[in-house]
Amino acid sequence: MTRRADLHTHTTASDGMLRPSELVLAAAQAGLQVLAVTDHDSTDGVAEALAQAESLPLVMVPGVELNARTPHGEAHILGYFVQFDDRRLTRRLAERRSARDRRGEAIVRRLGELGYKLSWSRVLDIAEGGSVGRPHVARALVEAGYAEDVDGAFRALIGKGAPAYIPTPSLAAEVAVRWILEAGGIPVFAHPLHVLQALPSLRKEGLVGLEVYYGAYNAEEMALLARLAESEGLLQTGGSDFHGNEVMATAGLGSAPLPWGHVERLMEYERARHQVVRG
Repeated sequence: MTRRADLHTHTTASDGMLRPSELVLAAAQAGLQVLAVTDHDSTDGVAEALAQAESLPLVMVPGVELNARTPHGEAHILGYFVQFDDRRLTRRLAERRSARDRRGEAIVRRLGELGYKLSWSRVLDIAEGGSVGRPHVARALVEAGYAEDVDGAFRALIGKGAPAYIPTPSLAAEVAVRWILEAGGIPVFAHPLHVLQALPSLRKEGLVGLEVYYGAYNAEEMALLARLAESEGLLQTGGSDFHGNEVMATAGLGSAPLPWGHVERLMEYERARHQVVRG
């Protein structure tokens, strides 16, 4: 039997459609053996996911995804095996979520100026207490009849370059790497193809891995990233960036073709870190 993993997924703790426990059940039903929950600027769903995974033949990796900036464009940094209840990390993430709320409100105001009247309180209801993201605004637009689906809302109104787009208030990517390291995690450069110029500075800061096998990349792009990771001595990871079937519908759970050998190397790296600490 082919063993499979998905190391990049989202829940209702940020902008995903499924609760953490529901995502874990869906992953098990899809035949995955390893799942990482990597919500945007939040680890609030990790405890629930871990509890659900205890009764299943599924290894759950606690994680997070930090939106960050570089001189070359926006970058996202994944953190695997973070100490998700670390006080400093949770305080920092709470500050990041506050910034996300302010951005969401600004998007809703701009949409209103363009004639698309939305209630900010309705966006918060859709987010269900999670870290607010554009998918929540997109779902509100669909609900109000301003777009046919979430993807259409992004293309026409809130995606990059669209009339109501407002950038994420992000921290420097090097700082994101440091935050993950300070929380005991393994920092990995997510879907990096468009900002590869940032890689040298992130390597200096302690970056450990590169997300090579990404749902939206084709075979040639993944092969390029695999060669780069090998030449740089970086771990290779991969994931679908799953949010739910109504959000990024092409990013199906477990759809990224991550070879199992790279999953084993990530796990071996994590075990070796703890052996060094104990020694």
